[in-house]
Amino acid sequence: MGMRWQWTIAAVVFASGAAATADDASTLKLHPRRRVETAAGSGRYHTLTDRERSWNARETAIIVCDMWDAHHCLNAVRRANELASRMNQVLHTARDRGALIIHAPSDCMAPYADRPGRKLAKSAPTAANLPGEIGQWCHQIPREERGAYPVDQRAGGEDDDLVEHRQWHDYLASIGRNPKAPWKAQLAALKIDDAKDAISDSGVEIWNLLEQRGIKNVILLGVHTNMCVLGRPFGLRQLAKNGKNVVLMRDMTDTMYDPAKWPYVSHFTGTDLIVEHIEKFVCPTIASGDVLGDGREFRFSHDRRPRLALLVAEDEYKTAESLPKFAAQYLGRDYRVSFVFGSETDRGDIPGIEMLDQADALLVSARRRPLRPEQLDRVRRFVAAGKPLIGIRTASHAFAPPHGKPLDEGLAQWADFDQQVWGGNYVNHHANNLHPRVTIAAGAERHAVLAGVALNEYVSPCSLYKAGPLLPGTQPLLVGTVPGFASEPVAWTRVRADGGRSFYTSLGHVGDFSQPAFCQLLFNGINWACDVTGTPPAKEWSVRMPDLAGKR
Repeated sequence: MGMRWQWTIAAVVFASGAAATADDASTLKLHPRRRVETAAGSGRYHTLTDRERSWNARETAIIVCDMWDAHHCLNAVRRANELASRMNQVLHTARDRGALIIHAPSDCMAPYADRPGRKLAKSAPTAANLPGEIGQWCHQIPREERGAYPVDQRAGGEDDDLVEHRQWHDYLASIGRNPKAPWKAQLAALKIDDAKDAISDSGVEIWNLLEQRGIKNVILLGVHTNMCVLGRPFGLRQLAKNGKNVVLMRDMTDTMYDPAKWPYVSHFTGTDLIVEHIEKFVCPTIASGDVLGDGREFRFSHDRRPRLALLVAEDEYKTAESLPKFAAQYLGRDYRVSFVFGSETDRGDIPGIEMLDQADALLVSARRRPLRPEQLDRVRRFVAAGKPLIGIRTASHAFAPPHGKPLDEGLAQWADFDQQVWGGNYVNHHANNLHPRVTIAAGAERHAVLAGVALNEYVSPCSLYKAGPLLPGTQPLLVGTVPGFASEPVAWTRVRADGGRSFYTSLGHVGDFSQPAFCQLLFNGINWACDVTGTPPAKEWSVRMPDLAGKR
């Protein structure tokens, strides 16, 4: 038999929310999330979540895509097993509400030949509106041509440790499974109700069954998002282009992505990038908490990334262009990054700002944006919770009106945001043609934020902000000097009265982002504020592969 893998699956128990009332027992109350371009051709997107959308469960199907009992990638197996407990609860709850559950473990129909669910799928009559290509893979739909595919998966996306990978393949071979395609059935942890569920891996059968049942709405979950979930004949692309109300359950899925490949981010960030692509060009997404009613999103045990929101709402320094590039290069391994962009037509609006409620840290690059009171209250609550904040350049006057201009009706300001959050005293700046030479502040040479920051006679293209004197509790790190004037602090840290950490720098011109020293400074400042010291380890899995010996 060769080596045996005597590993167990750790059980994860989640609350399923309060029992449904009689009025909503057959209703799924969802909050679809989608991406809408901030302006035509901008390449930037607002992340918008609907407050609530009700789907009749009896007009809804959930398709479980390729949740196989084994896979050639061991880490993929581990993650699928970790998903299974909550996924099974989703299926149980939706089934009880009246939704049709379709189990679709591709290439594994033989073991189910005599099961009622298999016969149910095969017996559906041919639909009058059967799409001509519904039996084929779909590799792209026209909307996707507007964007670039976000990850390199050409090598297959395996992210195993090489030694473990060889051991795993040896084990699969020893029990008579093809190491390159070892799947035989769906994971046993996902229960099939023979009285209600269907079983099929055919786009034609599934389409016919949906039409026979009058099903308008489809939820896709399973693996792998960037391959099977998107491309199968019953996948997101085919259903979206053929008119179904289809959504991806974004937290009940995984990708085949290797962090050693472009864009060189963590595996979990790779999944986030695919989900973002789907929300932009294919269909909206929901979370498992929508169905279970507990408002939660599943998170893999190894996904330890702080959730970092970047609020970008300024026009002068082009941080809407520079920060996404910085994030792609520096943050994708250690952080779960989300952007919140200011409206380009309404200066008092930050569409999607509600995501701050789920964020662990906030980076602010906003300039003179008084906001609608309920939106500014979200920022106030975030600060009051003692969470980390990072600010660049105009964040010192992020939520105050322009000098001499009255506050617009219906908007709220935070005039002392600089003092309360950053501990600064911004009043104005020196002339734009005076570019400051940046040096290390006395006594700050060994500060963690300056590790690896090689200034080398650094001269910033920014004008020098008049930001001093700093308030008690701040630690100056860098100072800027222009001829004929006193030096000014340009970077510092602060531990606020609420216990949260703040890092601020008045640098942040688009030219600063072209300098490695500034990028390293900002990266270090984010790490310091979030108390992050490096990429979490990739091993020590708590959810491991079960023994497959003797399994069908």
